[in-house]
Amino acid sequence: MSEKTINAAAAGTWKLGDLTINRLGFGAMRLTGSAAFDLGTPSDRERSIAVLRRAVDLGVNHIDTAAFYFSRLRSANELINRALAPYPDDLVIATKVGPGRDPSGEWLPFARPDRLRGQVEENLRQLGRDHLDLVYLRQPGLDSIAEHFGALAELREAGLIRHLGVSNVRPVHLAQAQAIAPVVSVQNLYGVGAVRSQELLRTCGEQGVAFVPFFAIAGEGRDQGASGTDREEVLAVARAHGATPAQVRLAWTLQQGPHVLAIPGTGNPDHLIENVAAAALRLTDEEMARLDALSDAG
Repeated sequence: MSEKTINAAAAGTWKLGDLTINRLGFGAMRLTGSAAFDLGTPSDRERSIAVLRRAVDLGVNHIDTAAFYFSRLRSANELINRALAPYPDDLVIATKVGPGRDPSGEWLPFARPDRLRGQVEENLRQLGRDHLDLVYLRQPGLDSIAEHFGALAELREAGLIRHLGVSNVRPVHLAQAQAIAPVVSVQNLYGVGAVRSQELLRTCGEQGVAFVPFFAIAGEGRDQGASGTDREEVLAVARAHGATPAQVRLAWTLQQGPHVLAIPGTGNPDHLIENVAAAALRLTDEEMARLDALSDAG
């Protein structure tokens, strides 16, 4: 495929509330360094900025980030601001609150409901915006998220947030949130060989809620796909299409349903182009079944 024909729009579109996005988006976590929360190896600033700008050029209009995505000298939110502001009218930026890190990078206790406004305002400052398009409550294993989600619903009513989502949740949590305010998106671990959220994926489809897998390329062990090594079944499908294992994993993800989005992240310009090219990759029913079987086998 010629680079000129590569575009995130090839994956189709979905509506997050009133916001239309291409289903192939971009995750900002890896922009800040070689690992998700690596304080010792900051990324190259200009390269990260170039990756963000190139992503938008390739049709990406959904970027997933968080204030706690930072390494030494680098902040994902501030890189996004520097690269893309003034923001394109169709760009949707999603962020997450609940977890937090102090300036040294150490994780803080999960935020109390009354601390969520401060986290929202920190995202607003770093991104240079007066409202956030989509905010996820990323919960750590609570029995009930009602009090936390209620605090975010109040911020939505105040105009600081446009749409709400939930992350790392079970079906009961989605129901708790929906009883308080509309939920447009669920973000959970999901990928080839890691489908513990199958019930949620199905429920989201029935209710018109977006389902956004994280670690869709890396899988449950977080080391598959991205490095070019993978299970033989994935490699065989990749060879058949002249594709990479990461592209196959993304294509499998997108073919789980029209409401399923993908947010692969990278700080590498070449990997960015490969990821966006996966928007046009279509697997056969037989290939899908072979990859499905990897999850059935555990």
